[in-house]
Amino acid sequence: MSDDKLAAVARYGDSDLFSAVEKDALALTDAMCETPVAVPDELYERLRAALTPQQLVELTATIAWENFRARFNRCHQIGADGFSTGAFCVLPVPARPPANGS
Repeated sequence: MSDDKLAAVARYGDSDLFSAVEKDALALTDAMCETPVAVPDELYERLRAALTPQQLVELTATIAWENFRARFNRCHQIGADGFSTGAFCVLPVPARPPANGS
């Protein structure tokens, strides 16, 4: 993945660097990392149409596993081991306000 594409991950929806399937996979990642999880039916159906059942299971399992690892590491204050020191690092997407306005 190019540095330009990696830098655009935080704004993937507005970027022409990602295919429609890549944008949907990233949208699924965002939806699966929400609390509570809120995956729109339309998004799931688009991914079902674009991926094999095995690919969709692998994608969702990978997202879930990485989300678990990130939350686990944050809770235990486990930081990086320095394997990617000096590598490109994408800033996190700013938090969205709650849907109910509270």
